[in-house]
Amino acid sequence: MPSKSAVSTPSAPAAIGPYSQAIFSGDTLYTSGQIPTDPATGSFVVGGIAEQTTQVLENLKAILAAAGLGLADVVKTTAFLKDMKDFAAMNAVYARYLAPEGIIPPARSTVQVAALPREALVEIEVIAKAP
Repeated sequence: MPSKSAVSTPSAPAAIGPYSQAIFSGDTLYTSGQIPTDPATGSFVVGGIAEQTTQVLENLKAILAAAGLGLADVVKTTAFLKDMKDFAAMNAVYARYLAPEGIIPPARSTVQVAALPREALVEIEVIAKAP
């Protein structure tokens, strides 16, 4: 059975329950879902889906960096939306982070959910592979 190790950074919101910000298992990193919490203040970012998606991806970027990885190492994402009507706006921000020109975008699933923690509009988790 492969061993696992936790990844944690103060540059992303601290885990507030019995989970880790991310776990390395072998050369694969699994992050917990991130919501739009500013790690410096513990508050939600002001604004709508674009601002929330930006904060979520900044949180994920910080966790990846703490693991020695970057957004280009992400192979799979799962996005949870409170309202699928927000898909296009979320996708525009997502594309800037995870599908810039010259980068193969990760596989992705996107689903609408009944509710997210703290009434967030978006939550995203990623799986990344170390080179």
